[in-house]
Amino acid sequence: MTLKVGVIGTGMIGQEHIRRLTQVLSAAEVVAVSDIDGARAAAVGPEGAKVFATAGDLIRSNTVEAVVICSWGPAHEEQLLDCIAAGKPVFCEKPLVTTAAAALRVMEAEVAFGRRLVQVGFMRRFDADYRRLKATLDAAVLGAPLMFHSTHRNAAVPEELFYTSDMPLNDTLVHDADISRWLLNDEVTGVEVRVPRRSRRGNDLRDPVMVLLHMGSGALVDVEISVNIAYGYDIRGEVSCEEGTASLPLRPATLIRDIHGVRQLVPADWRERFIEAYDQEFREWIAAAGQGTATGPSTWDGYAATLVADAALRAVESGALEPVRMCQRPSLYGTTLEAAR
Repeated sequence: MTLKVGVIGTGMIGQEHIRRLTQVLSAAEVVAVSDIDGARAAAVGPEGAKVFATAGDLIRSNTVEAVVICSWGPAHEEQLLDCIAAGKPVFCEKPLVTTAAAALRVMEAEVAFGRRLVQVGFMRRFDADYRRLKATLDAAVLGAPLMFHSTHRNAAVPEELFYTSDMPLNDTLVHDADISRWLLNDEVTGVEVRVPRRSRRGNDLRDPVMVLLHMGSGALVDVEISVNIAYGYDIRGEVSCEEGTASLPLRPATLIRDIHGVRQLVPADWRERFIEAYDQEFREWIAAAGQGTATGPSTWDGYAATLVADAALRAVESGALEPVRMCQRPSLYGTTLEAAR
């Protein structure tokens, strides 16, 4: 059975997912597209896909069985609520929404519907390296995790993106916050931010930043975010436990030895580093959506990441430890992070 999918937002990530759904994966067909730029939607939509003037029209179409949201963040709340009202499974690229209040409204609607419909695009959970790291931690062979060191480096900010100093904290950090919660099976209770000497490559951006996440268990997570590091897209992670450490391998793993010495290549961007994770998250989404539900990162996870981003924005201004206060987890999302997978 082929899942009939509508894609909202046909910019860079939307086009990437259209390619994935039409050229890489089976069991799904893109039958509809929508974008505020109708001409772009018509140009990049696959042959035969209907172009809808509005996201709401696409969501309510009888030809669309499931929805992929790749629009800009402020539009997500309305689109998610429309999907839930229509009872249609939806994959939503991060951020889930842009405010905690909006996240609560989406969560309340999904809980009232009575079944998970939303999967959030935190693709790191589907990366084979992160999954092996989590399996090691879950097996408890190294004892309890005490610290997680997470590094998130971009070669440069894309010229076409209007990138602000808040975005490392409210856009980039959400990936590190989510993967920290998932790996450690823990919640963030407080956030600190420190701003070191600024990079001359940052064009007055607040770059780099160092974030310290305080977890409920007492574990600490330090996150380095550098968005103009020059040499490539470099994602690293190491967990220090009671009886040893566990680390992500550097990617690609191939070492080159020649007359110039020994070197290891670095991915150019997020597509190169996480292409297999993106493929896998959509395989699992398609399987769940075909059953009328969702798997993987949930609305609760999107809500948690939003709270962490909000606290980080407060912390960079206050210089203090800012608390993260979560509502009670609805039973729809399980009683633990592991149960909510």
